[in-house]
Amino acid sequence: MSSQAPPLILTPPTTDPKPAEQPHARSFVSHARLISFLTLISRFFGLAREMAQANYFGTGLVAGAFRVAFTIPNLFRKLFGEGALSAAFIPLYVQSVKNESPEQASRFAAASVTLLSLMLLALTVLGELIIAALIYFSHDLRPDLLLTLKLTAIMLPYVLLICGTAFLAAILQVHKRFGPPAATPIILNAVHIAVMVLGGYLLHLKSAAHDPALLIQKQTTLAYYLAFFVLIAGVLQVLSLKPALTSAGFHLRFIRSFWTPGVKRMLVLSVPVALGAGVLQLSVLMDKGISALLAQNPDRAGHLLTHFSLLGHTLRYPMEFGAISRLDLAQFLYQFPLGVFAIALATAIFPSLSADALDHDRDRFRAALRQGIELSLWEGFAASAGLILVRYPAIRLIFRHGFLTDHDVPLIARSLVFYASAIWAFSLLQIINRAYYSLHDTKTPFVMSVVNIVINLVVEIPLLWTNLGESAMAVGTCVSFAIQAVLMLYMLDRRIGSLGLQSIALKATKMIFATAIMILACTALTHLPIYPADKGKLASAIQLFLLIATGGATYFAACAAMGMNVLDHLRFRPARA
Repeated sequence: MSSQAPPLILTPPTTDPKPAEQPHARSFVSHARLISFLTLISRFFGLAREMAQANYFGTGLVAGAFRVAFTIPNLFRKLFGEGALSAAFIPLYVQSVKNESPEQASRFAAASVTLLSLMLLALTVLGELIIAALIYFSHDLRPDLLLTLKLTAIMLPYVLLICGTAFLAAILQVHKRFGPPAATPIILNAVHIAVMVLGGYLLHLKSAAHDPALLIQKQTTLAYYLAFFVLIAGVLQVLSLKPALTSAGFHLRFIRSFWTPGVKRMLVLSVPVALGAGVLQLSVLMDKGISALLAQNPDRAGHLLTHFSLLGHTLRYPMEFGAISRLDLAQFLYQFPLGVFAIALATAIFPSLSADALDHDRDRFRAALRQGIELSLWEGFAASAGLILVRYPAIRLIFRHGFLTDHDVPLIARSLVFYASAIWAFSLLQIINRAYYSLHDTKTPFVMSVVNIVINLVVEIPLLWTNLGESAMAVGTCVSFAIQAVLMLYMLDRRIGSLGLQSIALKATKMIFATAIMILACTALTHLPIYPADKGKLASAIQLFLLIATGGATYFAACAAMGMNVLDHLRFRPARA
């Protein structure tokens, strides 16, 4: 296999995409529907997981420590499994599958998996040594920080398992087998739920509610159980992909001579992606760190710290106790529609874009890209507004039980408003980044990731000491991603010629108008006698149902009335897994 991929030169098309291209576009949309369906099931399991975690942990010390610790392996998953190596691997593997023998393609994939495994094993060992040193040499650590380090040490090997799962999923995606990879998160969520419910029952967690010290002790024990079973779930996730991999002609094996020209090419392409993904994941980690350091937390004596000293000045902690957990719950809610549709669509479209780029088929490339952009905006605008409209009944129904209090609900809701406002931008970036990677351009996403993190910090840090408090973290995320999405779309249009931004803008305007009609309809609904006024579970469930039904029906009707072709794509038959 050649170590140099042929350059791709895209010039403006002279005609509109041909009708013959529609089955091609229909294929990735159908795959996206399959992924969305399985992801929806996984998200419901994830919803049950978050409900169980909120029920047994609340937003206290143990909840924050576990969430930060569990973030570490997930950051590596996004960096290596679904990020740098995967983004560089898929276009090269598509090229190998199309141009080389099945054995050569399989060997390239196996060599890539071998390299990834060795890298992650080395990182895991190094990470364990660093954590051990921090625990041993650090004195007077706050209880939450010490528990975070211990839980991270237990779950760090999950890095190898979850990244391996994500990379093996990339192999299956090239072979148009999207079902098994989309189902793997269900395993983790199911194990998580089982451990939380069974462990909470065996530890008699609810009976310790009257004794704060005993409650923290029992919650800590449950967190250790949960951390251990995360590793068990990781092993099960890898094994669940084995039958589909075998059916696709790939066998898990260790390749001794893995340093091939193809692997070298993949690493060269992945370095900018790794830097870009590393910047974004550093941003996520920094947000977690800021939340942990600048939120009120108890000291060793159990007293709540409200102020800290910096350079001889006394400053107040700008975030209330439990900010980490509340922000995580708000993020989970906005990521629900994002994962069900936008990421599913981007996952399905990536192999198609890579194949079209490889074939120098500029018309099909643009047609698929335009359709992906329009679908992401169609879902993104409605999801942004819809989630804001249902925030209170959704939070009360899903999370308001166990150790989560009435005080937490409005704080979660306020952060959710800003996170939800940028769902359209998150959705759009999923497609745009895949387009750049398909063109073997990994530098532009990296540069824009740096811009993102700078804007994020510049916006959120000063706002923390305003009345926004912890929701300033969401404001920074919203502003930075919105700017990045618009800039990258404009640059992509300049890069590949005429993408048809005017046509996209016209359709987006119609979508925004349909969204406004949806908002008016839902707002009017809340003033009708049939809309429950109280805040109980049953009332919240009825409110949520009425808002979703009214909003969905209004949005679909408004789009159809304006002749939105995007609706036609949703009626295509799903492709097989």
